Amino acid sequence: MPPTTYQRDPDGPRRRALLLAGGAAGAALLTGCSGDGAPGTAAAGGSAAAGRLRARAHRESAALLARYDATLAAHPGLAERLRPLRAETARHLAAFAGPGPSATSGSAGGSASAAPGSGRPAAPAAPPRVPERPGEALAALARAERETADARTTALAGAPAEFARLLASVAACGAAHAFLLTGGGS
Repeated sequence: MPPTTYQRDPDGPRRRALLLAGGAAGAALLTGCSGDGAPGTAAAGGSAAAGRLRARAHRESAALLARYDATLAAHPGLAERLRPLRAETARHLAAFAGPGPSATSGSAGGSASAAPGSGRPAAPAAPPRVPERPGEALAALARAERETADARTTALAGAPAEFARLLASVAACGAAHAFLLTGGGS
């Protein structure tokens, strides 16, 4: 029997990379989100440092969600591509919601963390500026996803074990979002 030869598929590496990124993000999300589902349980005993990390992650997710909403409003033609990623970002926001005034959300348009010294929620931030061209808007979203994923990866060093697992899974998902937004999945 003659040896089998394989034809190289020019789209093969991109498909493999997408499958690997998606599989890793999915596995990480399942691992990170497999707790009892109670908000705040991943804060490992409610330490002040863990609370600050949770509040920061919540604000970052709120900012990403606001960026998705602004991009969808400016470019309705991107809705089919962005809605699944926006839905994931909304789930991340919910996962980071926890006890305390600094982790509450006002609207999808911004975080409502407490105004310094007032004990009241701050006014939501202005919606992010969205580039006029759809491709540039996608690149801006990808950049925001990448920067947020990098910040979450950096925060792992100071996070309690349970919360670090959640941060790592959401960072992996953000990296996959950036990959998909830059055309990695097309």
